[in-house]
Amino acid sequence: MPLILLSIFRHHTTHDPKVPESRYLATGDSYRTIAFSYRVGHITVAVIVREVAGAIWTALVEETMTEDWRAIAAEFQERWNFPNCVGAIDGKHVVIQAPANYGSLYFNYKSNYSLVLLAIMDAQYLFRVVDVGGFGRSSDGGSLRNSAFGESLRDGSLQLPPDTVIPGAERLGLLPHVLVGDEAFPLLDNLLRPFPGRQLTRKRRLFNYRLSRARLVVECAFGILSSR
Repeated sequence: MPLILLSIFRHHTTHDPKVPESRYLATGDSYRTIAFSYRVGHITVAVIVREVAGAIWTALVEETMTEDWRAIAAEFQERWNFPNCVGAIDGKHVVIQAPANYGSLYFNYKSNYSLVLLAIMDAQYLFRVVDVGGFGRSSDGGSLRNSAFGESLRDGSLQLPPDTVIPGAERLGLLPHVLVGDEAFPLLDNLLRPFPGRQLTRKRRLFNYRLSRARLVVECAFGILSSR
């Protein structure tokens, strides 16, 4: 369940213990535990959670997330001197036992089996979007392309703030709000990556430094997660 959805739920609803979907989103209990508590089938609980979560998302995403994106961009500007940035994105391989009957789909470049945890962090190392379950053989860019978030990023349905002028760079006109990632990700209208190569101009080296500095939040967040 994306953390954005959980934050929307917690911000706009109360946790009524009599409602299965409320208990699931508030506590993270398993479907089977909740089914036993409410004397219903776990399949019924799964259907309820999916339908209610979808309704919450549809009703509140535009109202809530646009303001959240603006707040994240302001924090990146203040803490990391990177304007119009709404998050740092990266993928992490989570080692698993080899699943049966899946061939090499989960076999990664480190010669073990894994799932890909794709995550977007804000300027304070907090997880804002999480997608789990990509095949270990997939690159970070491939995991993004195959995720629901990646689809929303491409079709423009993320409710990102409108393009704005960056102070001190008015000559560039209106610029979009973006995510920052490493070389494993594609260059998109709302996703920036470093300039490739070594023989770079001074301006491009400075850009790469600023981008890498902002992107460190996701590396540090994964380090904190692993240490715990």
